[in-house]
Amino acid sequence: MTIRVGELRPNQLLHTYGVGAVADLPNLSVILMGLDFWDLAQARILTEDRLLAAVRRKLGPQVETLRTPPYTPEEGNDVFGDWTRVGVPVAAFPRYLRCTDGRCNRLASIDSRLFDLVPSAYSPDKVRYVHGCRGNGNRRPLAVPARFVLACTTDGHLDDFPWSYYVHRGHVPEGGDHTLQLVERGTSGEAANVFVVCSCDVSRPMAEAIGQAGERNLPACRGRHPHLGTFETCGQPTRTLALGATNGWFAMQMRVFSLPKADDELDQLVADHWDALGLLAALDEHTAKSFMPTQRCWPELAVYGADAVWAAIQRHTSRDDDSADDEDELDLASPEWAAFIKDDDVELPDFTTKRVRTPQRERSWLQHVTLVPRLREVSALYGFTRIDAPEWDVVRTDDRRRARLSREDPTWVPCAEMRGEGIFLRFKEERVAEWERLPEVREREKILREGHERWRAARRLEPGGWPGIRYLMLHTFAHVLIREFALESGYNATGISERVYARGGENPMAGVLLYTAAPDSEGTLGGLVSLGHPDRLGPLIRQAFDATRLCSSDPLCSEHDPRDHERLYGAACHACLFAAETSCERGNHYLDRALVVETLIGGEYGFFT
Repeated sequence: MTIRVGELRPNQLLHTYGVGAVADLPNLSVILMGLDFWDLAQARILTEDRLLAAVRRKLGPQVETLRTPPYTPEEGNDVFGDWTRVGVPVAAFPRYLRCTDGRCNRLASIDSRLFDLVPSAYSPDKVRYVHGCRGNGNRRPLAVPARFVLACTTDGHLDDFPWSYYVHRGHVPEGGDHTLQLVERGTSGEAANVFVVCSCDVSRPMAEAIGQAGERNLPACRGRHPHLGTFETCGQPTRTLALGATNGWFAMQMRVFSLPKADDELDQLVADHWDALGLLAALDEHTAKSFMPTQRCWPELAVYGADAVWAAIQRHTSRDDDSADDEDELDLASPEWAAFIKDDDVELPDFTTKRVRTPQRERSWLQHVTLVPRLREVSALYGFTRIDAPEWDVVRTDDRRRARLSREDPTWVPCAEMRGEGIFLRFKEERVAEWERLPEVREREKILREGHERWRAARRLEPGGWPGIRYLMLHTFAHVLIREFALESGYNATGISERVYARGGENPMAGVLLYTAAPDSEGTLGGLVSLGHPDRLGPLIRQAFDATRLCSSDPLCSEHDPRDHERLYGAACHACLFAAETSCERGNHYLDRALVVETLIGGEYGFFT
């Protein structure tokens, strides 16, 4: 029987509670099951060829489609309608529950049948497990998930905490009555005050399962994937995680913007749906028109008429094949850069650009400003990690720690689309190249790069991956503007994201896109684009620089040496530059105020000094 246990927003299924993640509901804790268990009847297919090609490079050519999570609009107050049976499958995890009655505190598995599931068709948030001990008021007390689980960094394994093994110090008793309790002594809730107690008069504090002590006292990993219902060979050391810990699940995503493939709106639609319409191109006109209404994309094309659609198919067929080589499928930035630097304005439903005048005082380094009133971003989830976050440049990340989304190689991956607006700023290449050659900048780069290399060595990662001093400067500039734009645009700072385009050598790039997007079909309200006009952009940039020169954590922030603590950032901290995880494409790595402006300790390597 299917029971609704709560609600999540579709975008949360990619960013926060994706496949393999544990979601804390009011009375339950559940894990989102793998793609093998999903019902795709209401999962809409999204068309985004660049993203699909990149996912195929990661997961294999068997990936056929990108799909949104299954969803059906609510049907009024009918709590037993078809819409209530559409959603993402979950399973209770962890399997161990604890009775909340202070005199009981019984700790046992759901499989022991000591706990009963109480459904609630009208209020899914009230679904709960109860214990039959009849606590205060002769009511069955609530049973809540146990607070701790086990995890390892290899392939995203996750398991129930071995309560009996732990309290008996590795010797699981045979026979006799061994009932467990999880008792909290004190009010702090810290691990030192939480004890596992067995009826055989042995107990053990949870503090001995945390940190280095835990490595000695916990069993090796069993290689369990609860979201897939499988086990595999592992044997790596395990680590205790608190239920709901932020390092329990990290998404591995790819994101792209929908770019124009044609100047005309109909031609753009035909190009977007060419996988289906390309089959009609080989037919004669009469037969092709008769088959058009059978195509999945026909509702979008019907308003133009069969004659116009056939003409667009013919035009698309006559064009040269501009598809990228296989080696370029993972280069998601170059096509976007090419689209943003075009001189001509673009007016399409999912991509609209408008070139505006550059502020007078910023023309020495700013080549041009492009407003993006409409854009569409599509993101795809292709894996996840636990305990340690993946390298934040996910396109080139090491996939050895990536956990699978399904038992078999997936034929589809979950995705989400958002629409919004943004401002694109292109730096003058000759000005950036000149700055990169300065001796002071090269010395600063040596310090930052050494911190980068020590950081990778400490995590046993292969050498390399240095993004370049150009990237650090542009990335820091983006964070500086995010904070200032949030004060002026009306959007929260967590809702403004960045895309940094930084590359030297042949076909160089130097620019940033700051944008905001929402899952609503209409996108956002224009508050960010309005800041891009020259009379507002110039003063905002100068105000941002003034605020960046001094940090409330100075002089500690300005004096921070990335080599001392193996960090990926220089003069940066939560008080001055760090942004929300939803905003930064690098997890607040590769930032340095000193590369943008002169800080408290001086330095002549700031780009805007």
